[in-house]
Amino acid sequence: MSNQATEQIVIKASPKRCYDAAANIEAYPEWIDDMKAVVVHERDDEGRPTVTEFRAAAFGRSTSYTLRYDYSDAPTALSWSLVDGDLLDELEGTYSFALATGGACEVTYKLVAALKVPLPGFVKSRAEHRIRATALRELKTRVESTS
Repeated sequence: MSNQATEQIVIKASPKRCYDAAANIEAYPEWIDDMKAVVVHERDDEGRPTVTEFRAAAFGRSTSYTLRYDYSDAPTALSWSLVDGDLLDELEGTYSFALATGGACEVTYKLVAALKVPLPGFVKSRAEHRIRATALRELKTRVESTS
């Protein structure tokens, strides 16, 4: 069963700077604490990663998954979907970037996920909240520290 959730954050930077940080997928291990490795398998005509394999820490162990990226709404959004994963049956997400008051950026993070392993509801919801909150907080830190 899939779980869907959305969270938002305001980052003191332009939407373009926020998009650029999120779209720099190969740099994720530099600023995402749980991200251990990124391997790009395919790129589009502009050199952007389209199929990328990740190794990350999750649930106290290492997990691997491959995502396909969609740049059709760039630079206002960056979307992805699961190609394959050892713990995941489904993973779809989107970062959306909109101009906020004072030239800041409002980032909306949507995530739909389904695990292969059944977990109690409270454990799943806590893990999903942590993923969303961490993704936004780490993006904010990355963008605001590189201004």
